[in-house]
Amino acid sequence: MRFQIEFTPSSEKDIEYFKKHEQKIILAGIRKYLSEDANVETKRKKQLRPNPFAPWELRIGDYRIFYDFEEKDSVKITAIGFKIHHELFIRGKRVEI
Repeated sequence: MRFQIEFTPSSEKDIEYFKKHEQKIILAGIRKYLSEDANVETKRKKQLRPNPFAPWELRIGDYRIFYDFEEKDSVKITAIGFKIHHELFIRGKRVEI
């Protein structure tokens, strides 16, 4: 199934935090892995326990993209961050999941 991808205003600010080459990697990964079968768990995509960000996570290297579904054919990116070891950072600030 094909999905339309939307960004929340907050997630747009999250991606602006990254350098241009990092933004390209993140956006390419979003297009590649969330355009189709975004609701199917894989090695990169998984459902999360309840948390303040979103029920789904996409992993692209150390980058983490949190997303939800607006409608059955629409993915809403809610937050974008990165992990260092077991710590998650969004816009450079450590956050708890």
